[in-house]
Amino acid sequence: MAEITAKLVATLREKTNVGMMKCKEALKEADGDLEKAETILRKKGLQSADKKASRAAKEGVIASYIHHDRAGVLIEVSCETDFVAKTDSFRAFVKDVTLHIAAAQPTCVSREEVCSDLVAKEKEIYAEQMKDKPANVIEKILEGKMDKFYSTTCLLEQGFIKDPDQTVGDLLKGKIAELGENIVIRRFTRYALGDGE
Repeated sequence: MAEITAKLVATLREKTNVGMMKCKEALKEADGDLEKAETILRKKGLQSADKKASRAAKEGVIASYIHHDRAGVLIEVSCETDFVAKTDSFRAFVKDVTLHIAAAQPTCVSREEVCSDLVAKEKEIYAEQMKDKPANVIEKILEGKMDKFYSTTCLLEQGFIKDPDQTVGDLLKGKIAELGENIVIRRFTRYALGDGE
């Protein structure tokens, strides 16, 4: 059994922003392996984030971001308490999401918000492109193409611009786990110079 030093616990806490006791428990479970402990904490955090998703989020912020006077974003992000809404961590998360929206240009928050007519149209186009393939193959390819479509149009499914290995949805779940409250990206509007023409 590896020795779990205060320095090791502090290092894990700095990397994950999780409480000292939970860091110590994760390090014990990982036998002192920092990387394994971080993975353990992330898994536990995602599980707890899923449990918190049903809780009401009625506080939060409306924030804006203007990028070089060429593009702007207005966003509403909710959380459970005013206390969390005022934390630097929550505010930094909201800022990161507005930067992401300005750069990646999603059209909606989640796939449930995509217009059913647009989904039907996309499926029709993809099906036409594959009309010569066997029916059993078409369905699998169509599913993959629709997932790709959603990953470009839906904010929560896009790869985060600062870390493309995680989606904005993963970033959100991580923040829920870190802050211990349900957080909801309610809506956003993106403006770009010349878009109305």
